[in-house]
Amino acid sequence: MVTDIAAPPAPGCGERMSDAIGFGLPARFLRGLAKAPRNAALRVDAKAVSYEEVHELALRWAGAMLAGTSARPKAVGVLAGKGVESYVGILAALYAGATVVPLSVDFPADRTRRMLEISGTSMVVADERGLAVLGALSDAGLDVPALAPGQNGGDDGRMTRIPLGQRAGLHEPVPVAASDVAYVLFTSGSTGRPKGVPITHGMVHHYFQHADARYDFTESDVFSQTFDVNFDCAMFDMFCAWGAGATVQTIPAAAYRKLPEFLAETGMSVWFSVPSTISLIRRMGGLAPGGMPTLRWSLFAGEALRADDAAAWQAAAPGSTVENIYGPTELTVTITGHRWSPEVSPGSCVNGLVPIGSIHEGHEYLLIGPDGAVADREGELCVTGPQMTAGYLDPSDDEGRFLERGGRRWYRTGDRVRLLGDGELVYLGRLDSQVQLNGWRVELAEIEHAVRGCAGVQDAVAVVRTGGDGPRITVFYTGAPSSPAELARQLRRILPAGMMPKQFQHVDEFPLNANRKIDRARLAAAAAPASG
Repeated sequence: MVTDIAAPPAPGCGERMSDAIGFGLPARFLRGLAKAPRNAALRVDAKAVSYEEVHELALRWAGAMLAGTSARPKAVGVLAGKGVESYVGILAALYAGATVVPLSVDFPADRTRRMLEISGTSMVVADERGLAVLGALSDAGLDVPALAPGQNGGDDGRMTRIPLGQRAGLHEPVPVAASDVAYVLFTSGSTGRPKGVPITHGMVHHYFQHADARYDFTESDVFSQTFDVNFDCAMFDMFCAWGAGATVQTIPAAAYRKLPEFLAETGMSVWFSVPSTISLIRRMGGLAPGGMPTLRWSLFAGEALRADDAAAWQAAAPGSTVENIYGPTELTVTITGHRWSPEVSPGSCVNGLVPIGSIHEGHEYLLIGPDGAVADREGELCVTGPQMTAGYLDPSDDEGRFLERGGRRWYRTGDRVRLLGDGELVYLGRLDSQVQLNGWRVELAEIEHAVRGCAGVQDAVAVVRTGGDGPRITVFYTGAPSSPAELARQLRRILPAGMMPKQFQHVDEFPLNANRKIDRARLAAAAAPASG
């Protein structure tokens, strides 16, 4: 059973803005609009769109979403690449008082269908590629109405289209409450079905209060936008920037080849990416000392940050404050932070990894040992507080992810950490088969589940080896031998590109350890290591 997303009725367009509109994600943009109305809120390649223009577009699109309805839509999907449709679409859905469900045009259509169904999405904002996905879903029997502002001339009749019309949109955003769900993001699930994580306006309100106190962002800043919009770190970029009246700048793929030049041309001052990007920029020759002087802040999350990478980036951006920030989706973007110090931080690293820092104010944490008892120094990190989701959209997904202790509910991160002498935490590794790939949390069990569905495969085990190029997934499988190309062809219909295994190895049987369990460590050792 899927839980409902709160959706009280929308007010009429003529009603005045209530005090509640000063709360949640819509208020972040309105604050930036008041500070710098003619600033570029968004730059996509060479196209700049001002705060005033984004606001008017979002009001108009939100009006189309609400036209002919007596209540706000429960959830609005955004199925578009990093362009005007995606960013304005997110804001428009929020202005309509709906829950936003960011989706990826690169995901297989069947995975997108599941996300639409789990979230109860009743309409989708789409660009050209998004319309193609929706068309395929419509052909398969799922017709979700689409608002496609840039594609109104291309209606092929395959799906229901929401007319934008010529009438004015809303006068102001629909008020929201702390308990209303701002957005839903999906994480990898061990059953082969993605898990929906609802994040409320109250949760993001607490998070951005923390961010406002920690960072000195202003309307002069230009934020990188390296993340896809269905990755929660993209929310940081958008709503930290928009709350300050600053600019969000997308990063085209070609820019990574000459990143220092791109940063200088765009006046980039705030960088945020997964740590593996540092290795990419190094290979492109972009980490020369002093080569990125415009950066004021450099933030990394989504993977473990290596000390040598942090030091190299700091040298390339000497005027930048470098931070390692950490947090599962279930805890609203990030829940800890460590500010890199060239003099102090190297001595706090464990296994070459930068500490993840201290838990945000207003939260508590426990370290749980292998025996289930609270540990003093090392164990699984469990967190509770105002940024913690109450549970997944499907309550059956809650099992094993939450802990009841001391009359309180705690989220189990599955990450093993160590408490350092200064009160900060350092990441030691995963307790389970969940791994980080290019910033995405991936359940190896989901990949194994997908491989078992391939023709001729009896069983599968996925393992990870890490080298200079980051983690690489190798799948060992039993059953009928098949070519890697054929297995990859079948998996591409199910798995996103970022979850695809890099190698496949057929075995007659899996090795077992002394406990008669599959010896994953032995398989990992047998897998070819990543280059480097």
